[in-house]
Amino acid sequence: MTTDMKKEMWEAMASSPNVMVSLVGKYQHAEPMRAQLDKHANGEFWFYTRKDNRIAEGGEAMVHFSSKGHDVFACIRGVLVRELRPEIIDKYWSNPVEAWYDEGKNDPNLRMLRFELVDAEIWHADPSLKGVFKLMTGKTLNGDEMGEHDKVSL
Repeated sequence: MTTDMKKEMWEAMASSPNVMVSLVGKYQHAEPMRAQLDKHANGEFWFYTRKDNRIAEGGEAMVHFSSKGHDVFACIRGVLVRELRPEIIDKYWSNPVEAWYDEGKNDPNLRMLRFELVDAEIWHADPSLKGVFKLMTGKTLNGDEMGEHDKVSL
């Protein structure tokens, strides 16, 4: 199950890489960010942000994800680290990213962060026929009647 759950998470994130990000222990709300994914780097992904953004200092962080179809959910734990490699900043640069920076890649406010993944909890909502019936009739559900859940290392 773990391998399938990871694969489903990555596929869902590739389809819609919008997530919520927060630093652990900072007592600040999570904020929406767009993850820059690389299908060959499944242990990390990146965020463009600004130097004054609440996550810019980096450190332990949590990323929360919900797929377009609301059938895959994930809470990913990891560490945000400043990305300084120009080839990585160039690799994911696009017009939508550039729209946030007056001076493009040379903007002094540009900060790129690499999210080094540790582990995740992943839920795949796939209710059984029995689960759907219980939902419709208000009967008590068991968690396994609504889909799968697993804790995975990344």
